[in-house]
Amino acid sequence: MNQSDEQIEARVAWLYFMEGLTQADIAEKLGMTRLRVNRMLVEARTSGLVSITLNSRFSSCTALEQKLVRDLGLKAAIIIPTPQDPALIPVLIGQATGEYLSHHLSETNVKGLGLGWGATLRETIRNMRTGRYPDLCVNSMMGGLTHGLELNTFETASGLANRLNAQCQYLAAPIYAGSPESRDIILAQDVFREAFERISANDIAILSIGDLSERSLLVRYGLPRDVSTDELREHGAVGDILGQFYDANGSVIDHPLNRRAIALPLDGLSRIPTVVLASGGENKTLAVAGALRAKRASVLVCDEDTARKAYDLVRGGA
Repeated sequence: MNQSDEQIEARVAWLYFMEGLTQADIAEKLGMTRLRVNRMLVEARTSGLVSITLNSRFSSCTALEQKLVRDLGLKAAIIIPTPQDPALIPVLIGQATGEYLSHHLSETNVKGLGLGWGATLRETIRNMRTGRYPDLCVNSMMGGLTHGLELNTFETASGLANRLNAQCQYLAAPIYAGSPESRDIILAQDVFREAFERISANDIAILSIGDLSERSLLVRYGLPRDVSTDELREHGAVGDILGQFYDANGSVIDHPLNRRAIALPLDGLSRIPTVVLASGGENKTLAVAGALRAKRASVLVCDEDTARKAYDLVRGGA
C-alpha cells in the first residue's frame, strides 16, 4: 500500500469510527464505492490501524481470571471471550497481550524483554502502543528458522524493538541443532554464553504455547525432518514452549529433540520475574493445562473456553 492509499484508509477509518458516518456516507463524501470503503475498514482492523477497546468486561471472564489467580498462583490472568471463529483467537489474544504489555512497560522499569515467536506474538506487536525505551533490550529467547518468515523469531524481536524504539538482540542460531552434541558445542561459544546470560536476566518474557497439530507453526516449519509428531506423542508430548516439548504435567519429555533446542531451558523461566504465556484455542487445551500445572507462567492471556477447560483439568487432576 502506498502513502496515498494509507492516508485514504486512515481518513475512512476516522470518519467511520470517530465521526460515526455510515459506509454509504463515506463513499459519497470521498467519491468511492461502498465496497471499497468496506474493504478499507476491514484492512484497518486487520493491519492494526484501528484497535477497539471495550470499556466493559464479561462477568464470566472476570470471575475466571480471579479463580486462576487465586487457585493457581498466577500474578494476573487476562481472559477474553472465545470467538465463534477459531481463526480470530490469535488476533484477539494478541490484542489483549499488546494492551497488557503496553501498560506493564509504562508502569514498570523494564531493562530486558524476551520474546518467543508465532502468530499470537505477531498480533501482540501490532497492538503495542508505540513508545521510546532507549534503555530497553528486546531479545529473542530461542533460535529461528533458517528461511524467511514473517513470524520468525528475528522478525518478531526486531518488530517489537522498532515499535518501542528499543535495542534489539538476536539469538543468531537455528531453533534446533543437528544433535545434542552439536548444540553443546554451539552454546560453548562466548557469544552464546553472553546471550544466554542476557536472556536469563530478562525482567519479562512474552511467550506462546504450541501444540502438535498441523496448526502449529513449529510443526509446519521448524521440526527437523528426522523427528515426527507421532514420535513426540509417544513420549507423552502435549505441547511446546520455546521449542521444548513437555507432557500433560508440564514436565519436559525425555526426547533428544529437547536437548537439541537452542533456547532458554524451561526450568530457567522461573528466574524471570514476569513470564507471560499468550495462547488459546481448543487444540491447545492440554498444552495450556500442562504449562499451568508446572507453573511455567506468572501471567496467562487466553480465551475463556480454553482457559476454563485447562483450569478444570489442573484442579481436577485429570
